[in-house]
Order: sequence, then C-alpha cells, then structure tokens
Amino acid sequence: MTRLSSLAGIAAVSALLGAAGCKPTDPHTAHEPASTVAKSAAPSLNTSAPPGPGAPGMVWIPGGDFWMGCENCGMPDALPAHLVSVTGFWMDATPVTNAEFDAFVKATHYVTVAERKPDPKDFPGVPPEKLVPGSVVFTPPAHPVSLADFSLWWSYVPGANWRHPEGPGSSLNGLERHPVVHIAWEDATAYATWSGKRLPTEAEFEFAARGRLDRKAYPWGDELRPAGKVPANIWEGHFPDANNRADGYFKTSPVTAFPANQYGLYDVGGNVWQWCADWYRPDYYRSFVDPNTPARDPRGPDASFDPEEPAAAKRVTRGGSFLCSGEYCTRYLVGSRGKAEISSGSSNLGFRLVKSAS
Repeated sequence: MTRLSSLAGIAAVSALLGAAGCKPTDPHTAHEPASTVAKSAAPSLNTSAPPGPGAPGMVWIPGGDFWMGCENCGMPDALPAHLVSVTGFWMDATPVTNAEFDAFVKATHYVTVAERKPDPKDFPGVPPEKLVPGSVVFTPPAHPVSLADFSLWWSYVPGANWRHPEGPGSSLNGLERHPVVHIAWEDATAYATWSGKRLPTEAEFEFAARGRLDRKAYPWGDELRPAGKVPANIWEGHFPDANNRADGYFKTSPVTAFPANQYGLYDVGGNVWQWCADWYRPDYYRSFVDPNTPARDPRGPDASFDPEEPAAAKRVTRGGSFLCSGEYCTRYLVGSRGKAEISSGSSNLGFRLVKSAS
C-alpha cells in the first residue's frame, strides 16, 4: 500500500505490494531451486584481500562474476538470468538498526518523510484533515482473507514512524537492535550521506546475499528448511492472519538473531526489505542482450516504470521481510526482486549501506 493511496482513501495498489512486489504464490514454483539458470561452469569469485581496514560494522565483499536472476520462481521481472560482474566493496553486516538511526537523528535533527505533514500539492483532492503524518503498518486480520486484496492487512496509521513503529503509544523500547523501519528512500539516502556511504546497487546486493553460493535458491542454499528450520525471519503459519512464530518472532527480529551467510552478512533474506539504489522496471533484465557476457557493475535503468502503477516512481528493494510466506510472497528467494514507491515507508521496510573500495 502506498502512502498516497492510503491518504487518498482508495484501495491499495502496487507500489509496496506488501511491501514490495509480493503476490499470491504459485505452489508449483514457490520453492523450486534457482539452480537451472545455466549449464556452464560456476562463474569466478574474487579472493582479493580488502584494501585496508573497513568502517566499523562493515564486511569486505571481494566481488566477482555471478548469475543474477531467479529461474523457476514464477517471477517474470527476475528473468532472464544473466551473468554480472561486480567490483569489490564494503557492506554493512546488518541492516541499519534503530539505535544507529537514532544516533543519526540526534546528530542532524533529521525528520523522516513519515514524520512530515504531507504536502497538499502531492495529494490533490484529499481532504485537509486526512493530510497527517504517518506510515503504513501491517495489521493482521482476525480471520482468513482473500490474498487478492492486501489492503486487508495494511493500514495507514497516523503517527506511525520509525520512533513509533506501530503508531502512537508504541516505542523502541527493547527494539534498539532491530532494524529501523518506516524508512522512505529519501531517508535512507540522507543517512547514507551523513555516514559517508551509499545504497547498494541491486547487483551488489544480490551478489553479496548469495554469499559465494552459485545459483542457489536462498542465501543459505537450496533447502528452505535445512535441519527442519528456516534460518531467517519469515512468515510461518497461515498468511496473513495466523503466524505460528516457529522462528521465534511475529514482526521484526534483532539484526543478528539468525545466522550470517558465508560473507558474514545478516538478514539478507527475511526480517525487513532493504532499499537499493536502482530504479525499478519489470523488464530491465531483458535489456541484457547476451546473458552469457558479464555485465560490469550494472546500475539499473535510467528511470522507473511499473505498468501496474505508471505514475509512481519506484526503486528496487531486496531481501524480503518477516511477511514473506510460501502462500503469498517468496521474495526471500535470493534472486527475486522487490519494489517500493520512493516516498513510501512501511513497518517492514529498512535499509543497509555499502562503501566503494576506492
């Protein structure tokens, strides 16, 4: 659900799609491994040492070639799989936490998009009394509902923001090491500028999330539940009304609650969606004419376009969230893609940053 659609009082459309490109899952493609993208040998991974010490909390990603995309996932915007080459870079080991974002706000007095009163020029026809600060919050229904209408579990909550993730009366007590949420793209880039970092490209995020594993379905391999347990914070139970909390959490979890991948990165599948630098287009992967020739450090299309919502400016999001489910959304698949309208935040949308080697 977008901030705009919520304020306008219309049905939720597709900018967040719960909250980034999720739809009911085809049971025949939900968990098929993405290991059939090519018959060629595994692409090369760099083993270069980091060029000096990195910033605190960051890990070195040495770069290399990899197959980008998600075959047999039922997701046309992640096709075709194609070879990509990325240069080595530093990446935050975890998504940015509430404690880290709080330090940024205290140092800069920054006010997030969700905390600002919406500009009437951006919402023509909306009654003035509805133009109040707030954000989109996951609100589970009390009974099973149709998965065709995600406005049944998303609500625009006045007063919801990063400080008050569930709305007025909620706080960050006990959530200091949870990922910050209700972050619009502008908020993420403001933090990046302050910290001397940047948002990852979509290619950088997927390469790092794969953690040296070639053409696997998930950041941890081809089995959703190795040893009978999902090693990530995703929805377990009947979506969206009954989460059995088999992973120990109902909504967000501490950023190091689940195992890191082979690069030492936490939460690259599940917990919260994470902003990338790239504009979103569902047909972008088709622009790679020769999928067997590595594209060097791709940075996405020149502009956003989503036929489901042509007027919305969208950036790519990656990683899935605690709402991803085998019934509704399998975007914890490491090659899958998400999308979000740049002025929209939600209770499952955060970010992490990278820094170039130079």
